Amino acid sequence: MKRQPNFIVIYCDDLGYGDIGPMGGRDIATPHLDRLAREGVTLTDYYAPANVCTPSRAGLLTGRYPIRTGLSKVLLAGDKANMPRSEVTIAQALKPAYTSALIGKWHLGHSGPAWAPTFYGFDLFYGIPYSHDIAPLKVFEFDRAGQTGEWDPDYPRLQQHFCSRAEKFIEEQRDRPFFLELALSSPHLPNFSAPGFEGKSRVAGAYGDTVMEIDAIVGRLLDKLKALGIDRDTLLVFTSDNGPWFEGSTGGMRQRKGGGGYDGGYRVPFIARWPGRIPVNRRSGAIAMGIDLLPTFCGLAGIPLPSGVEIDGKDITSVLTRGGASPHADLLLFQGEEIVGVRTQAWKYVSADFYMERLMLLEGRGYPQLYDMARRDEQYSVASLHPKIVEAMQHRLRAAQALFAPLKTGPSPLDSQRALPPRRNVPKQWQLD
Repeated sequence: MKRQPNFIVIYCDDLGYGDIGPMGGRDIATPHLDRLAREGVTLTDYYAPANVCTPSRAGLLTGRYPIRTGLSKVLLAGDKANMPRSEVTIAQALKPAYTSALIGKWHLGHSGPAWAPTFYGFDLFYGIPYSHDIAPLKVFEFDRAGQTGEWDPDYPRLQQHFCSRAEKFIEEQRDRPFFLELALSSPHLPNFSAPGFEGKSRVAGAYGDTVMEIDAIVGRLLDKLKALGIDRDTLLVFTSDNGPWFEGSTGGMRQRKGGGGYDGGYRVPFIARWPGRIPVNRRSGAIAMGIDLLPTFCGLAGIPLPSGVEIDGKDITSVLTRGGASPHADLLLFQGEEIVGVRTQAWKYVSADFYMERLMLLEGRGYPQLYDMARRDEQYSVASLHPKIVEAMQHRLRAAQALFAPLKTGPSPLDSQRALPPRRNVPKQWQLD
């Protein structure tokens, strides 16, 4: 009987689209990621579930737009919110066939005794509750029985410790299907150059050193899978939770982490490798999102989707293995609880952006933001050339806003702007009634 595949997700923190070679980066050497891309498929139009970390991680693990989980902002040390226990994670969806571990950064709540990933279906957690720039910080270990360890973090060696614990888990589970999320807490600032990587990046400084360390970790895991003889049994995914923060490269895309609906904060690296199942050295422009991993893993494992749960993600197996078209009609891009962008395969519509320290509604001002994504940038709106497309994209936006409005927990920063009288000093076709 053919075994079910292993799933490994290497999940970086704040890694930019342009930071690595397979996405076009040239300033930082990433030979192992280059190899990963040569041996698999690179998705050029993959979006994180959110443009900041907490909601993005919730979306990836649940297959749902983060607003459904109640986590639409970054959790800090004093926050008391946890991801609801009613949410079904990838680890829970794959049970009982799979053993699961989350190693690295959690950042989906740390309040009370039952906060760890092991209370959300994982069998092992070794890592930190939130980003490594938040204090106080401890490294914890939990199994299904409860907490088994607690240590002060060795910041320069933190990612190496995560990698070593991941290797141990893989060795322990080599004979049965497993799901591993290796959630590295870098290259999130501040950067701690690991021993052996200090000064290696002559162009990108300590940030570049950290990316080179990530690249080396990818190489270690590839070697481990090969040595254990489970290379061809394992689908490995490499991606990031959102775009870069104060450092890092967006690859020339507009905005950064937390930056509304523009691609610099949302569109991130995605490489998938599965020898014998995923064609080598392929690139696909099919749109996809982190919410797609849960339904994809369930489909590949032959496990039904969780019952009684609204899943927004789609199974992208055909995209990965056969170069198929995206199963999505559109992807929704949120700023907190507000939908600020809609992406289809061909077009992108942005309804709000930041200006003078506030989220500003762009609709009704006379300059609707429609982008032709075949151009690969968001520098010039083509709304005046395609008014019917603008109308269609606005219809998609309104339908999505109506669908998710009941899930909002508070007023939108755009409500007061929507309540203003219609502007008449704009071209008639762009006036809102």
